[in-house]
Amino acid sequence: MAWQNDSIMARKGVAKGERGKEYTITETEQGKYHYVYGPYVKPVLTVDPGAVVSAETHDAFEGAIKHETDSPSKILNFPFLNPQNGPIHVNGAEKGDVLAVYIESIVPRGPQPCGTTVVMPDFGGLVSTAQTALLNPALPERVKKLEIDAKTGTKWNDKITLPYEPFIGTIGTSPEIEAISSLVPDYYGGNMDLPDVGVGAVIYLPVNTKGALLYLGDCHAAQGDGELCGVAIEHPTVTTVQIDLIKGWTIAWPRLETKEFIMTIGSARPMEDAARIAYRELCRWMAADYGFDEIDAYMLLTQAGRMRVGNMVDPKYTLGASIKKSYLV
Repeated sequence: MAWQNDSIMARKGVAKGERGKEYTITETEQGKYHYVYGPYVKPVLTVDPGAVVSAETHDAFEGAIKHETDSPSKILNFPFLNPQNGPIHVNGAEKGDVLAVYIESIVPRGPQPCGTTVVMPDFGGLVSTAQTALLNPALPERVKKLEIDAKTGTKWNDKITLPYEPFIGTIGTSPEIEAISSLVPDYYGGNMDLPDVGVGAVIYLPVNTKGALLYLGDCHAAQGDGELCGVAIEHPTVTTVQIDLIKGWTIAWPRLETKEFIMTIGSARPMEDAARIAYRELCRWMAADYGFDEIDAYMLLTQAGRMRVGNMVDPKYTLGASIKKSYLV
């Protein structure tokens, strides 16, 4: 696991970051994919900390958009988008713990062109929506189907090829009592659409109910900051994650760790409130675990903090605040 051997997951996890039993969740094994995060469905798997799970994820449309001539508004049935694998019950997980998920690999699957991005009426960052009510007419629908190669990337046109930079758009644990759409990001994770949740990263998620109940899906082959038109390059994958459990470490919002930085993630509207949540949580993390005075952390982040826009289109916006580990010694 390279740097992960010194990660929080390896140092604090029940399994100490060691790989445990391997599992698969194929389309057949998953059966019904889920469109809600909640504690009211039977887990598809029950695993111990350390488990390695490979899941066959669908794209955000569960494969319904097949051709560039398709009309998303006629084919798609809102809010049944972002199908999720799971939930995965993790033995020993209790409210107040943290689930650590190392993203080992994301590999495209299915017939080509397996990538899809679209413009849909009343959805996106530069158009009127249900929450942003304007009089102007909707943009015309458009569908773009794309071939994805994990080595060479995604050919946008004859002049532009985008690198394959896959990440999990929607991942989280179950709320304790609510059942919340997989289109929504919040304190439990969910539809954050944050490109840093990619291969080689560890995401830390608060446990809100017994077993944690991990959901994941909606993988993207590429996405710019903000997911501007509302739809990244959506694609079906085989996504492999390693799951660990951290006892006695309670967090309010998702956190993320890579070789270079730590990050806290906030989701809210307006966008500045998401930024405030993320930076507040980072100040508190630096004070609790890295020996900073909270006000000194606040001042240092003013000079060295970085802010990543995940999405600016979902029911809540997601931003990630980060600082390089080199400043934390």
